[in-house]
Amino acid sequence: MTMMPAESLLFDVPPPLTPIERLLHLAGQYTRHNDALDLLLRPETRPDPQAHGASARRLASDTRTAVRAIQEERLYESTELTECVVRLKQLAFLSAASADLGVKAARELTVLAPEAAVSCAAQLAAETRRRRPTTAIAPDERLTAGLHTALTQIACGHVVASSSLGREFTRSREPRVLMSTLRVLESNDLAKRIPNSAPGAYTGGPALDRVHLTPAGITALASVIAPPPAEPGAAPGTAPRPVPTAPQAPTRKR
Repeated sequence: MTMMPAESLLFDVPPPLTPIERLLHLAGQYTRHNDALDLLLRPETRPDPQAHGASARRLASDTRTAVRAIQEERLYESTELTECVVRLKQLAFLSAASADLGVKAARELTVLAPEAAVSCAAQLAAETRRRRPTTAIAPDERLTAGLHTALTQIACGHVVASSSLGREFTRSREPRVLMSTLRVLESNDLAKRIPNSAPGAYTGGPALDRVHLTPAGITALASVIAPPPAEPGAAPGTAPRPVPTAPQAPTRKR
């Protein structure tokens, strides 16, 4: 019988967080959950059909807590904020439903959850800065555009690291996160690797090291995260809505 990792690994207790930081932390929780499911689905394992249930229900509860945290901010209601809350409620529903399904079906229900949580964090950050600029987190001056992009990719669960023949490398989606960039983030305690926590690059391949944000990395990204810019000709104050896409094959960069 194969079990999910100890809950303490999936749900480390964070310090008091702002709603934006809470959403970024939630994205990391979903990434850990999804990675655990992927590892359970390896051909050599025979997972307990209910091994993921407690984790899924905890995620549903934490997502509903994030919704309440946003609502308690009492921000002026807008279409963007309303859509953010609706997406989070949908995540909570899907996560709760996945607890009663087999591992493969459960994995499909939460596959896009990290990206959705990060998207909501970006939208909430924009609303907070517009409505209450004096309460927004001051931008972290250490973050270049490249580091900002890398932190966002990590928050979405898109970055893993490994080594081969004595050389370290990263795998990520576009825009690529280079190993040199990851090392800068690690040296500033903004990101960390969790060894052997992510599925291999191919079926039967060795597990990879998932890259996660540290608490300091979450705070740093929360200070600068924003939705993508509106397309030319779009109405003022609008931005393109994130469209769920199927997972893409990761790229390899030495």
